[in-house]
Amino acid sequence: MIGFEKPNTVILIEDDADYRAALVERLDLEGFETIAFASGETALKAIGGDFAGVIVTDLRMPGIDGRQILMRLQQLDPTLPVIMITGHGDIADAVAAMREGAYDFVAKPFPFERLFETLHRALEKRGLVLENRQLVAIAAEGAHELPLVGSSRAITALRATIAQIAPARMDVLIEGETGVGKEAVARALHNTGRRRLSPFIAVNCGALPETMIESELFGHEAGAFAGAHRHHIGFIERAHNGSLFLDEVESMPMNAQVKILRVLEEREIQPIGAREPRVLDLRIMASSKVDLAEAVKAGVFREDLYYRLNVVRLRVPPLRERREDIPLLFAHFLRQAAQRHGAEALTINDGIRRKLLEESWPGNIRELAHYAERVALGLERDAQSNGDDALALPERLQRFEAELLRDALKRHHGDIAAVLDEMRIPRKTLYDKLQRYALRPAQFRR
Repeated sequence: MIGFEKPNTVILIEDDADYRAALVERLDLEGFETIAFASGETALKAIGGDFAGVIVTDLRMPGIDGRQILMRLQQLDPTLPVIMITGHGDIADAVAAMREGAYDFVAKPFPFERLFETLHRALEKRGLVLENRQLVAIAAEGAHELPLVGSSRAITALRATIAQIAPARMDVLIEGETGVGKEAVARALHNTGRRRLSPFIAVNCGALPETMIESELFGHEAGAFAGAHRHHIGFIERAHNGSLFLDEVESMPMNAQVKILRVLEEREIQPIGAREPRVLDLRIMASSKVDLAEAVKAGVFREDLYYRLNVVRLRVPPLRERREDIPLLFAHFLRQAAQRHGAEALTINDGIRRKLLEESWPGNIRELAHYAERVALGLERDAQSNGDDALALPERLQRFEAELLRDALKRHHGDIAAVLDEMRIPRKTLYDKLQRYALRPAQFRR
């Protein structure tokens, strides 16, 4: 089954073997990834609803014809772009196919540039549709797990590990830099596991005042100390039957670490002023933005607590290790910010794209979200210009090369042979560069 392939994939359905081979050759030269079929029957068996490309099909074929293919694909996914190839005598049928949902048609004989332009437009539209679907799915799942969205190897492996250990009963230590989404990992473990219908209680240990930490974590009885006017249930007891997430556990004072160790070992608490301990059923997850082994060596974290927490250890990758996920995450944050501030939806220009892919993002997901907020409010220079003066040498050379090719195409009115003669480079190299810089010879022809 062909699913989410490269974003420049074209499925070609053509029963004429010679014509099919000629089209495949020209499409490949133009930089498309072409998958060819001799019949509609075999093509339909291979196409999945998440196919990221475009279907090009002959209208007149034995067996299943182009309009029948269109009808079947519409049932699979009404947004799949289908382009018809037709003879001049069948234009009326091609127009009818467009009314039924076909993206476009080209009539034989046609200049290949006409087909290429249509394909580029259809692929761009398909990409936007699939990106929007993914963002809608993210919203449906909830923003809490947004940091886990992406297709990078690092985040894919992390999601697989979460799915594997979520049903288990063991405690988990989650490590990672500030802002990477450690709480999102904890929530994903909770929401995927058997405790998902019970409470998920997140505690920021670094935000608890040292004088109040025992009361906040363990609770107290009325009259247990001055000011304790009524019974108070602590965070740990609130997580009974569910999950307790101790964020920034490294900031917990030593005296509190001793008490947490007992909770981990005995699964019971004794609120301040209570006569008897209370047995609890809960999963404990803790996160740290520092290496706890080093904290143990420095004497600021208990060694026994470290080993008790370190049953299963998960590391959340920073953004710099999953750069291919950054544009999708940013697009989601930008749309959220634009809606929140009543701003117009913005496109990601070259300046923004360069910043997204070149920044180290030490603040990770949190920093990316704040950047999207500033872009939505028009406070970022990158959103207002392409920032050519900030280009590194390789990017400047690429931009210079693109301008040379554009000027050559303009002077020779899109004549590839003349451009090859001037540039003195192999034909395949020229086509690769034209694809890289999104330059189409047809747009320069008179």
